[in-house]
Amino acid sequence: MALTRRGGWASFCLMGTKKKTKEETPERFEDVLKGLGQIVEKLEASDLPLEESLRAFEDGVKLSRTGQEILDAAERRVERLLADGTTVPVEDEN
Repeated sequence: MALTRRGGWASFCLMGTKKKTKEETPERFEDVLKGLGQIVEKLEASDLPLEESLRAFEDGVKLSRTGQEILDAAERRVERLLADGTTVPVEDEN
């Protein structure tokens, strides 16, 4: 593994890391939460080498984005179901 610097400021990329094969993206929000919980436990153990920690963090970011997409789709679905004008955007509910 080697760190190389790209660009004029501190943006680094890992070279020589093992590429993963195509991973299945969870379709259920509950599976996303479970996966995120497992990643947090792995990272909190703090006995991982740097490369593995970064890979786990990357996987967590991907899962987090997937979870947000699932939540966004659910919100759109609810808004369509309540399309009679009573829908209040989630951000404005207080």
